Amino acid sequence: MTQTYAEFYRRSIDDRDAFWTEQAELIDWHKPFEKVLAYANPPFANWFVGGQTNLCHNAIDRHLGSRADQNALVYISTETDTERTYSYSELHREVTRCAAILRGLGVGKGDRVLIYMPMIPEAIFAMLACARLGAIHCVVFGGFAAASLALRIDDARPKVIMTADAGMRAGKVIRYKPLLDEALQLTGSPAQNVVIVDRGLDEGMLRTEGRDLDYATLARQHDSEDVPVTWLESSEPSYIVHTSGTTGKPKGVQRDTGGYAVALAASMRHIYCGSPGDTMFTTSDIGWIVGHSYIVYAPLICGMTTIVYEGVPIRPDPGIWWKIAQDHNVNVMFSSPTGIRVLKKQDPEYISKHDLSSFKHIFLAGEPLDKPTHNWLTDAIGKPVIDHYWQTETGWPILTSAPGVEQTPIKFGSPSFAAYGYDLKLLRESDASEAGVNEKGVVAVIPPLPPGCMTTVWGDDERFVKTYFSTFSTKLVYSTFDWGIRDEEGYYFILGRTDDVINVAGHRLGTREIEEAVQSHSNIAEVAVVGVEDQLKGQMPLAFAVAKNADLISTDESKAAQEKEVLATVDAQLGAIARPRSVHFVSMLPKTRSGKLLRRSIQALAEGRDPGDLSTLEDPAALDQIRLAIGR
Repeated sequence: MTQTYAEFYRRSIDDRDAFWTEQAELIDWHKPFEKVLAYANPPFANWFVGGQTNLCHNAIDRHLGSRADQNALVYISTETDTERTYSYSELHREVTRCAAILRGLGVGKGDRVLIYMPMIPEAIFAMLACARLGAIHCVVFGGFAAASLALRIDDARPKVIMTADAGMRAGKVIRYKPLLDEALQLTGSPAQNVVIVDRGLDEGMLRTEGRDLDYATLARQHDSEDVPVTWLESSEPSYIVHTSGTTGKPKGVQRDTGGYAVALAASMRHIYCGSPGDTMFTTSDIGWIVGHSYIVYAPLICGMTTIVYEGVPIRPDPGIWWKIAQDHNVNVMFSSPTGIRVLKKQDPEYISKHDLSSFKHIFLAGEPLDKPTHNWLTDAIGKPVIDHYWQTETGWPILTSAPGVEQTPIKFGSPSFAAYGYDLKLLRESDASEAGVNEKGVVAVIPPLPPGCMTTVWGDDERFVKTYFSTFSTKLVYSTFDWGIRDEEGYYFILGRTDDVINVAGHRLGTREIEEAVQSHSNIAEVAVVGVEDQLKGQMPLAFAVAKNADLISTDESKAAQEKEVLATVDAQLGAIARPRSVHFVSMLPKTRSGKLLRRSIQALAEGRDPGDLSTLEDPAALDQIRLAIGR
């Protein structure tokens, strides 16, 4: 009998044990679990209690009998003009060898290994090798500044650090080793060993005698060793990945093993529609959660080919992503709204000249997807573009359509519905009661969180509860810290962070709403809206926009005319209360290297404050443009 998504979702909430028992059949278990869920100590949830499994086994070993010669990993670097392909059997050999290296350095179950590497195959080998040993990996985004890296080293206290001499981005060499050396001087917990992949990009790299070891040399020494899988109880930790908070040190999101494996396997079937033998291209970085889940673990658990890309979306030309998709018959692509908006400004021929018929669909996540961009990409590729919403903390989508269950209609600008397993609510900030249709509320989840979500903050259970479950004093709920609304047909729309809300004369406005209104103007390619202090109204929105056609803002007069048009557009869509105090035109917006807008830094500059941690800033010139625009 055909099942609607609404029925599928309802069962995941009302009959959790039966639902997740079925999903658990999608992975291999060394020892069957005894209980689906243990939830005696809310909000801490243990899934598949007593079961033993291993992420590396599920990602590689179990496929060797049926697809040993199939491509598992395709590495493409447009920075070094390199392409390498690894079959499942070859990936197994590389990962086993890397595990032997780590084992030889004393790494075992429960030990931490910090991975600070560019997008190269050895980084993926290292992650999977840790999983094989039962060690806990902590991947830090390559290029993080020394102080930020030191915080993560101090928190994880790794036995071994794996790094590279350097990475490359947009043709520029980024030297990793000096940053790591500086971080180790700042930290109170230096690693016993540093293993270095020497790419020959930094000829002047310095080594510390007795601590720094060469990966290639170690690989030769451990070439023929066998490293059996270490079976872990389902709730034992698999990795730590840090996420920034509004205050305090970064939070180490701790993930379990069995619940994560089941969640990813289920998501590939029900959400991404990936099948064994398909190819997935996720344009993120392994330093972020999207890279963990949908570059490394989920595609491999599913028996797919995963593409690892070192490069940017516009080099050697803005068609590179689409060329990769064409050349490798990509079936499922996962990118970000920011990345697509960058490509939206380019000649449409860069898409149209490539054959994208292998696509089933493209998924976008990382920040709210505006309607104009959603519409544009759908028309450009002629395939479904699915917006979905999730967080580092959850590890897989919270809001999404699930075409593997039912092909529900797509609404531009909406990430559709609550994902199965999430008892999702929109709650009023005032009293935690449920918001009505088209009424703004905090996007929250009634615990227990489903499998695959964070189990705690590494080393700090109290912070886990205080940060995520204390938004409402009258109700124990997980807060996403995002505003959302739900329309008459049940579709959700994300309006922006609860801590990015602009309070204008008592009226609370989400930056997302204003940004979407500004971007609906025909000459606006990108925009960032921030709330700045205003003596009269408390706060006022301020917009920084990138024009599609710079000729239309080439003079002060034309710039003023264009600003007037944009403000009129906002007035027409949201009313005068949402009108930005001004619109500043810039040629680029400050973003992280993963493509996220640095709204807090923009806001700080606009208010004359320190812009804060800029270690992930892609291009310092973007902040200079903000300073110039506001006359600071």
